[in-house]
Amino acid sequence: MAGGVRKTVLIAGGGLFFCLLPWAAHYFGEQYLVSLFTRILIYSLAAVSLDLLIGYGGLISLGHAAFVGIGGYVTAIFFQHSFEAEPLAGIIPGSENALLVWPLAVIVAAAFAFLIGSLSLRTSGMHFIMITLAFAQMLYYFAVGLEKYGGDDGLSLYSRNQLVGMDLANDVHFYFVCLFFLSLFLLISDRLVKSRFGLVLRGAASSSRRIHALGIHGRRYKLICFIIGGAGAGLAGALLANQTEYVSPGLLHWTMSGELMVMVLLGGLGSLFGPVLGAAVYLLLEETLAMYTEHWMVYLGPILIVVVLFAKRGLFGLLTHRD
Repeated sequence: MAGGVRKTVLIAGGGLFFCLLPWAAHYFGEQYLVSLFTRILIYSLAAVSLDLLIGYGGLISLGHAAFVGIGGYVTAIFFQHSFEAEPLAGIIPGSENALLVWPLAVIVAAAFAFLIGSLSLRTSGMHFIMITLAFAQMLYYFAVGLEKYGGDDGLSLYSRNQLVGMDLANDVHFYFVCLFFLSLFLLISDRLVKSRFGLVLRGAASSSRRIHALGIHGRRYKLICFIIGGAGAGLAGALLANQTEYVSPGLLHWTMSGELMVMVLLGGLGSLFGPVLGAAVYLLLEETLAMYTEHWMVYLGPILIVVVLFAKRGLFGLLTHRD
């Protein structure tokens, strides 16, 4: 079977699996799987947004979790001000309306991505990695210092946001909302990387000098990619805040960025759909191994090493290509 056909079959099969999962979980009496796979969908969204940066823009960021945290905190802060009927900064009213709060979380995350990307992209290589890490840690400690919003203890939501026509308190409804947003982001990202923009972006990632010699400002394309990735991560943060009904500074910590990077590498760098597989495998391994030992990362490490050594395109590439 040709690689393209295998890829199509795998993507179609995965889509069918995710669509049917809630009914299968109900049929077998395993309703907890809906919550588990909702988490997988949300982390997949964050991982795909990071794959845009690393796999196509050549931007190895250790600060991507900052945008996840920003999206989560925007959602939680607006919820708290709505719950307490206290305007934010004495002017902006709080809200529990998903149609208002989620786009705002995306916009704020994208705005921070613009600021961080504008400064970080003045560097490259190891310097870029370190400056994105530094910005994320600055935001992490800023969140720790927000005593009004829980500080180090985090901030709880007393319910999920409200969405017209949907009951987000219902796990199945919320699952399909997350599936919709992941599918939409995958579609947009796929169209993006196959467009002229994607070609220039990959060219700038492989050789900035050649792109510049053609009269194209590669840095602008990378900045746009950085902003889109930040916006996707911000949406993932808003969804994650709703699923757990809780946010904490840990969402912005560099270890969260590391987990997302592992999901990307495990699934397949520069494949878009690979990070979805990587997120599913990573979180299912965590769920399974954690039942036997709290040191589950010790077992995950060798698995990741084997994948990197023997499946250079990740698990998705291993399933869709023959080396």
